[in-house]
Amino acid sequence: MRDDVDAGAVRPSRDGTVLRIILDRPSRRNSLSHTMVDDLVAILTDAASDDTLRAIHLGGAGDDFCAGADWVATNSGDRKPRPGNLTRRIPHTANRVVELLATIQLPVVCSVQGWAVGLGCNLALAADFTVAAADANLWEPFIDRGFSPDSGATWLLPRLAGVTRAKRMLLLGEKVTGDDAADWGLIYDAVPRDELTAVADDLVSRLASGPTVAIGLAKQAINYGFQASLPQSMAHELASLELSCRTADFKEGLAAFRARRAPDFQGR
Repeated sequence: MRDDVDAGAVRPSRDGTVLRIILDRPSRRNSLSHTMVDDLVAILTDAASDDTLRAIHLGGAGDDFCAGADWVATNSGDRKPRPGNLTRRIPHTANRVVELLATIQLPVVCSVQGWAVGLGCNLALAADFTVAAADANLWEPFIDRGFSPDSGATWLLPRLAGVTRAKRMLLLGEKVTGDDAADWGLIYDAVPRDELTAVADDLVSRLASGPTVAIGLAKQAINYGFQASLPQSMAHELASLELSCRTADFKEGLAAFRARRAPDFQGR
């Protein structure tokens, strides 16, 4: 059921082996309605089992990437939600989107222009590679609005930028420019606004032409390492290595090395 007349849309499209996802609600800075979040979950869930895909590119229409969840629209009705509404609903909506971006065995590139706020900021942080305009703004305004952070903010920020910088964003509500986000290690790179599309497209192309299975297994191993010991991580690596060594791309990589040429990976 749509939240309001302008519930927005999430527009997926195929570009060869790349899935491009555009958040399309520019009149509200691409803030996410319930409909849009549900669509994102469905699109990413389908992508996770699509063997023809090799990369995902996430972006926003217009001047901004995403202003977060549309709390104004979803909390302006006369009917008060039942107690426990958030704990029942969010694990399957906003939290699920962040989890899918972080764990899907495809490389995810995110382009950020303008504002990336709250859930929108966390989508950018959950991507494998985020390229932002130098003058973009990443902001976690939860405390400024009187409630505690959600959608992975307290997990993502300390790991990417350290505890002190995470507290600056989460407890003080400091806004971080694209340039500073790159310096902090929050994102992959910051570039002039007019170069954003070209830089992101080049990165997507590089990833989509790589050994897709090996990339997915490496991403999974990195995530596993956050909660494992060194011996556990190395055992996980060996299991992944066993799988990746059985792919056609592994054979192509060896053949290219022997022939001293660039490999032509097919994602298989």
